[in-house]
Amino acid sequence: MHARAVKHLRSQDPRLAEWIDRIGLIKLPARETREPFPALLEAIAHQQLAGAAAKAIWNRVLCLFPEGRPEPGHLVSLADEHLRGAGLSRSKAHSMKEIAARTLAGDVPDAKRIACMSEGEIIDQLTKIRGVGPWTVDMLLIFTLRRPDILPLNDYGVRKGFQVLYRKRKLPTPKQLLVSAECWRPYRTTAALYLWRIADAPKKTKARKARKTTS
Repeated sequence: MHARAVKHLRSQDPRLAEWIDRIGLIKLPARETREPFPALLEAIAHQQLAGAAAKAIWNRVLCLFPEGRPEPGHLVSLADEHLRGAGLSRSKAHSMKEIAARTLAGDVPDAKRIACMSEGEIIDQLTKIRGVGPWTVDMLLIFTLRRPDILPLNDYGVRKGFQVLYRKRKLPTPKQLLVSAECWRPYRTTAALYLWRIADAPKKTKARKARKTTS
């Protein structure tokens, strides 16, 4: 699947093909579970935070559970102070408890059930939960469910990567991104992986220049 996706992107988008040659093949990281519940919690922890900070907070959250495995019943019973102590904002703590309660109520499908649902059905069902918006569901669809044609239109890194790729002065609007990404279908997930990497390129260039200046 990944090889087909890269081949398609290279054939449809010459500029992206150049970056694929520079970056090389990239794949989704290994997933620890196929269950939506812990994946949604992790996505909540990462909302609006840089990768390193979000990862540190998420690791502290995991330490609140036996063997580091989130369980909805345990989460519901946790005092908010424990979640706040792990570094979560009040709203994120409440969102996590809402996800746990909805999981216990059967509103969050398990791995077997969600595998049979369309992206639209998943988005409609999960965005009814407090704190779970389209971005959070997109992260679930990409990193846990491995859906091949997901493009997080509101993600800053994806939009920044597009700006760098096409040398735009401004970030694209979600609508502009949606229209321009038509040529990447049906492998927009792989395109998103490259856009995230492309977005980091200017930072790495600046870091290299800074090192040369101080050496």
